[in-house]
Amino acid sequence: MSRIAARFKQLRARGRKALIPYVTAGDPRPGVTVSLMHAMVEAGADIIELGVPFSDPMADGPVIQRASERALEHHTSLRDVLGMVRGFREQDQKTPVVLMGYLNPIEVMGYEAFAAAAAGAGVDGVLTVDIPPEEAGELLAALKRHALDAIFLLAPTTTGARIDSICRAASGFVYYVSLKGVTGASHLDLGEVETKLADIRAATDLPVGVGFGIKDAATAAAVAGLADAVVVGSALVSRVEALADRPEAIAPALAGLLAEMRKAMDER
Repeated sequence: MSRIAARFKQLRARGRKALIPYVTAGDPRPGVTVSLMHAMVEAGADIIELGVPFSDPMADGPVIQRASERALEHHTSLRDVLGMVRGFREQDQKTPVVLMGYLNPIEVMGYEAFAAAAAGAGVDGVLTVDIPPEEAGELLAALKRHALDAIFLLAPTTTGARIDSICRAASGFVYYVSLKGVTGASHLDLGEVETKLADIRAATDLPVGVGFGIKDAATAAAVAGLADAVVVGSALVSRVEALADRPEAIAPALAGLLAEMRKAMDER
């Protein structure tokens, strides 16, 4: 059983939902990331989603775009990100880590080389935004050979047939993007989320995470009432940006927000 599957099994047994924070690796500078990952776990994170900086992050809004720019100013590469995961694993062997990013850096490294390096570093899952499952056969095979889960996105506009095909290719969990737009968008409609989750659950037994538009503890709790996992990104990355010149203050700020979300999710 993968670390991701084991974590969801543990949470179900305790009647809890997963809290999955996202940060961009290397933002605002590489030396901050590993300690920030540990701080988020201590604050209640169940799975860490770690963004791989990319020069053209098309799924991301301006907040996370700027995070990639800050990380790339320090030349943070995919290999650097794997090194950060390896550093995290020196103290934490239990918390699942999912890499979120774009295909280009993986293609440059090569699918097999990437999958081997990611597994060796302690990565558990890979979410590659810009490759559909019908074009991902070679990548999926490499991930499977190295026991890495392939995480895919579903959107409000995803049809029933596409939900079926995406869920067949996915493992670990599936990630429902609750808004039409990029990360950091607003106007989350919980009724629409509930309706779409019913369609997704009809197609898969995998846990379903919901992200985009989750900004505070109240929203996290409301989404936790519907989904198996709550994914929060821009709300955290905006705090990183605000404190970029005071990196020592970043971990306490993010931990504070995550602790509020964890408490609200558990008390809902």
